[in-house]
Amino acid sequence: MRPLRPLAVALLATFAAALAAAQEPARAGGYRLGPRDLLSIKVYEVPELNVEARVSERGTVNLPLIGDVAAEGLTSEEFETRLKGLLEARYVNRASVSIEIRELRSRPIVVMGAVKSPGNLAFPGRWTLLEALAAAGGLSDAHTDVITVLRRAPNGLTDQVAVPVADLLVRGDPRANIPIFANDLINVPGAVTITVFCLGEVRSPGALTFKSTERVTVLSVIARAGGLSDRASKKISLKRRKGESLQEELDIDYKRILAGKEPDLTLRDGDVLVVKESLF
Repeated sequence: MRPLRPLAVALLATFAAALAAAQEPARAGGYRLGPRDLLSIKVYEVPELNVEARVSERGTVNLPLIGDVAAEGLTSEEFETRLKGLLEARYVNRASVSIEIRELRSRPIVVMGAVKSPGNLAFPGRWTLLEALAAAGGLSDAHTDVITVLRRAPNGLTDQVAVPVADLLVRGDPRANIPIFANDLINVPGAVTITVFCLGEVRSPGALTFKSTERVTVLSVIARAGGLSDRASKKISLKRRKGESLQEELDIDYKRILAGKEPDLTLRDGDVLVVKESLF
């Protein structure tokens, strides 16, 4: 796959930077707690409360000494304030409370498609695309050339960016390794099989299969079929289904394609190339 053009690279970098800036409040305090989120709680004056606790399905956190405390819908700072108020009302004159979100399970990221372990991932809050793919077991063998990241905001708005696999994994372009945030959906489309038929005067006529990531053209199909036979004409007929029952037929000049005078036509699934026999 060709590398991104300079403009596309710049746009990708701008997109990533803008998203990082827009999402920073969520990491710093704008994120609202929800069920299954994992919290690390520290209260310096009450060591018994230095625990890791998960938000329950009811939206509460069960803590020693205090019991269930409502947390769902609060930011980490708001939950700190709530705990501080409860502690100062019951146990200490002044409480120093610190809360860190360890896993954002109420809004997990989803990795789907051609990865080894697709599904929801418990999100620690600071991942890049490479780290998310690694947590999903890495790419499987049957992946396409582009990864898409769908960003879903709490207000329902969505945005999408396409990241070329070659830029991310082969060239190691840091601009392609975009930040990942809670509720993101990462899709790695799987490659599908394309079948093209090459019949007539070729050395190995029959059905030929390609991956959708491969370049499937007149020249590549004839090469896969072993090349033209000694009796082959330079005229080739392409039969292509059009609609439910209609079929269009195109005449192709193999010699002109080989000379670069005509484009090497891209073929589709189900196309039939027929190389006719020369009359001379």
